[in-house]
Amino acid sequence: MGARNGPSQKGRHRVPDLIKSAVETPRAPVWLTADLAKPPALVAIGEDLPKSVNACRLPPIYPEWLGDRALLSEHPARFCYVVGEMARGIATPRMVIEAVRAGCIGFYGSAGLPLDEIRAGVREIRAALGPGDHAWGANLIHSPQEPGQEAAVVDLFLAEGVRRVSASAFMRLTPDVVRYTALGLSRRADGGIERRNHLFAKVSRAEVAEPFMAPAPEKMLRELVDAGKITQAQADLAAQVPVAAEITAESDSGGHTDNRPASVLFSSLSAARARVCARHGIDETAIRIGLAGGIATPSSVAAAFQMGAAYVLTGSVNQSAVESGLSEAGRRLLAKAGPADVAMAPAADMFEQGVEVQVLKRGTLFAMRGKKLHGFYRSGASYESVSAADRKWIDDVLGEPFESAWSATQTYIRRVNPAEAKKAESDGNKRLALVARRYLFQGAQWAREGEPGRTADYQIWCGPAMGAFNEWVAGTPLEPVENRTVRQIALNLLEGAARVTRAAQLRSAGLAVPSQFFSYTPRLFE
Repeated sequence: MGARNGPSQKGRHRVPDLIKSAVETPRAPVWLTADLAKPPALVAIGEDLPKSVNACRLPPIYPEWLGDRALLSEHPARFCYVVGEMARGIATPRMVIEAVRAGCIGFYGSAGLPLDEIRAGVREIRAALGPGDHAWGANLIHSPQEPGQEAAVVDLFLAEGVRRVSASAFMRLTPDVVRYTALGLSRRADGGIERRNHLFAKVSRAEVAEPFMAPAPEKMLRELVDAGKITQAQADLAAQVPVAAEITAESDSGGHTDNRPASVLFSSLSAARARVCARHGIDETAIRIGLAGGIATPSSVAAAFQMGAAYVLTGSVNQSAVESGLSEAGRRLLAKAGPADVAMAPAADMFEQGVEVQVLKRGTLFAMRGKKLHGFYRSGASYESVSAADRKWIDDVLGEPFESAWSATQTYIRRVNPAEAKKAESDGNKRLALVARRYLFQGAQWAREGEPGRTADYQIWCGPAMGAFNEWVAGTPLEPVENRTVRQIALNLLEGAARVTRAAQLRSAGLAVPSQFFSYTPRLFE
């Protein structure tokens, strides 16, 4: 990402030009006059100390230095930057591989995929990256509608040696999450506790975050030991360390989200960390909080790190990248989105609970149709009880008669949740809910496959960040979809963040930095 030492630029410069040069070469130190009786002035850029000038030195800023460097001692990456786990394979094995090769941490979007496909994806990543520890992992999503699914996925991760897991959509701590972390704990020679299995817990509320920040509950550990799933020694270690050392604050993001403002959420989770650590006698440095949601421009990356985020996590912007599992048709829709072109829609996996996901609105009718289906369910209606006009609307949205849709749904539900299938046989409202869940699920599948006749029904998880990114890259080499790779996106965001941070550094030192210097135009890195 450029030379480590910037050029010496002593000589006659107009002040704005010199400041501009300082912002554009953040890897070089800068020298300011150190006369306390006068406002500071920028006198030189580079390693050479100006002669005959009483000057102080501001250190360089590298993209590699942004964030918590302790994170990189646990996860062998170059940058404190995570390429997030977009579900249903949108974050493909190829995306993870390219993220790691670019120096980032990458997570495979394994949520919602069949076990065989997850296994194949994990093995593809491992084969491409080769032996040794690499900074990648996979997604474990809370699956209350599919009993046993979380346990099966954890078993797969343990068998395949997946050493990092991003846990998302969890509303409470579960035994399988604790089992995964506890099985990776051991005592080092110096007496410290070493983690082999790392958990990144993605949360958007303090009350959800706190159980992940605390040691695992004694009762849960005892039950795992009694069931023979962990040893007593592992339980003893798990009782001394946080369940998750990495907490990802998920603000206004695509997919499952509470639409929380990033600054408010980060402050809330930081306060929660202080409470939990004081309660359990844990050093606060044992828990690192990263920020996700709205990370789409250099300013947002720089702001996250200035707030104290240990790392940033990108999601929506990578969905438009060439490595994405989303179809080209879906990626082109995303590339046209503005910051307001998003809407909330019912979540397929938690439809009955009223949980929502944020999706792309522009170019689709998915959010509107999903909300109308949920309205029928919430009213207690069944397909048979609604009006003829509403039945026709439902059939049109499904693209087939309700009876056909129910038959296909019933076959699947009988396999994954027999109790739910049995209830639906005598409960028309439940049948409507299950068919609606199938439609919502298919919306994501149609978007992945680029189904030409179902564009209006594409479910594309997307937050306002996508629109901000599109505005930032307009008229630059990153505007064309074919140039958007996870590497180019990451390096441009990080380089830009370093320059914004340098501009803020100069301003905080007392210089009058023009506002236009807090910007960065994307380019293609070699």
